[in-house]
Amino acid sequence: KLDILDNKIINLIKIRTTLVNDVLKLKKFKKDIVDKKRINSILKKIKKQSLQKNIDPVITYKIWKNMIWTYIDYERRNFKKK
Repeated sequence: KLDILDNKIINLIKIRTTLVNDVLKLKKFKKDIVDKKRINSILKKIKKQSLQKNIDPVITYKIWKNMIWTYIDYERRNFKKK
Protein backbone atom coordinates (compact mmCIF):
# COMPACT_ATOMS: atom_id res chain seq x y z
CA LYS A 1 0.00 0.00 0.00
CA LEU A 2 2.85 2.37 0.76
CA ASP A 3 4.43 1.67 -2.62
CA ILE A 4 1.16 2.50 -4.36
CA LEU A 5 0.86 5.71 -2.38
CA ASP A 6 4.49 6.62 -3.13
CA ASN A 7 3.77 6.22 -6.85
CA LYS A 8 0.86 8.64 -6.52
CA ILE A 9 3.07 11.11 -4.65
CA ILE A 10 5.77 10.98 -7.33
CA ASN A 11 3.12 11.72 -9.97
CA LEU A 12 1.93 14.69 -7.92
CA ILE A 13 5.50 15.94 -7.64
CA LYS A 14 5.76 15.81 -11.43
CA ILE A 15 2.59 17.89 -11.73
CA ARG A 16 3.84 20.34 -9.09
CA THR A 17 7.16 20.71 -10.88
CA THR A 18 5.35 21.52 -14.12
CA LEU A 19 3.36 24.22 -12.32
CA VAL A 20 6.51 25.61 -10.70
CA ASN A 21 8.10 25.82 -14.14
CA ASP A 22 5.10 27.77 -15.42
CA VAL A 23 5.31 30.22 -12.51
CA LEU A 24 9.07 30.54 -12.89
CA LYS A 25 8.60 31.76 -16.46
CA LEU A 26 6.59 34.69 -15.09
CA LYS A 27 9.27 35.84 -12.66
CA LYS A 28 11.32 38.75 -13.96
CA PHE A 29 14.01 38.84 -11.30
CA LYS A 30 15.75 36.14 -9.33
CA LYS A 31 14.86 37.97 -6.11
CA ASP A 32 11.19 37.26 -6.91
CA ILE A 33 11.74 33.57 -6.19
CA VAL A 34 11.58 33.83 -2.38
CA ASP A 35 8.44 35.33 -0.86
CA LYS A 36 8.81 34.86 2.89
CA LYS A 37 5.36 36.26 3.61
CA ARG A 38 3.79 33.69 1.31
CA ILE A 39 5.92 30.89 2.75
CA ASN A 40 4.76 31.75 6.28
CA SER A 41 1.16 31.92 5.11
CA ILE A 42 1.41 28.49 3.47
CA LEU A 43 2.98 26.92 6.55
CA LYS A 44 0.26 28.38 8.80
CA LYS A 45 -2.42 27.06 6.47
CA ILE A 46 -0.82 23.61 6.44
CA LYS A 47 -0.70 23.57 10.23
CA LYS A 48 -4.38 24.47 10.42
CA GLN A 49 -5.36 21.82 7.87
CA SER A 50 -3.23 19.22 9.64
CA LEU A 51 -4.92 19.87 12.95
CA GLN A 52 -8.36 19.71 11.32
CA LYS A 53 -7.49 16.34 9.79
CA ASN A 54 -5.86 15.02 12.96
CA ILE A 55 -2.39 14.84 11.40
CA ASP A 56 0.67 15.64 13.48
CA PRO A 57 1.46 19.21 12.34
CA VAL A 58 5.18 18.68 12.93
CA ILE A 59 5.19 16.10 10.14
CA THR A 60 3.41 18.30 7.62
CA TYR A 61 5.42 21.39 8.63
CA LYS A 62 8.70 19.59 8.00
CA ILE A 63 7.49 18.13 4.70
CA TRP A 64 6.15 21.42 3.38
CA LYS A 65 9.07 23.53 4.58
CA ASN A 66 11.49 21.12 2.95
CA MET A 67 9.43 20.99 -0.24
CA ILE A 68 9.20 24.79 -0.43
CA TRP A 69 12.93 25.30 0.02
CA THR A 70 13.75 22.46 -2.36
CA TYR A 71 11.65 24.12 -5.05
CA ILE A 72 13.24 27.48 -4.26
CA ASP A 73 16.60 25.86 -4.91
CA TYR A 74 15.20 24.37 -8.12
CA GLU A 75 13.90 27.76 -9.23
CA ARG A 76 17.22 29.45 -8.51
CA ARG A 77 19.05 26.83 -10.55
CA ASN A 78 16.60 27.14 -13.45
CA PHE A 79 15.96 30.89 -13.46
CA LYS A 80 16.61 32.52 -16.79
CA LYS A 81 16.68 36.29 -16.83
CA LYS A 82 14.64 37.71 -19.69
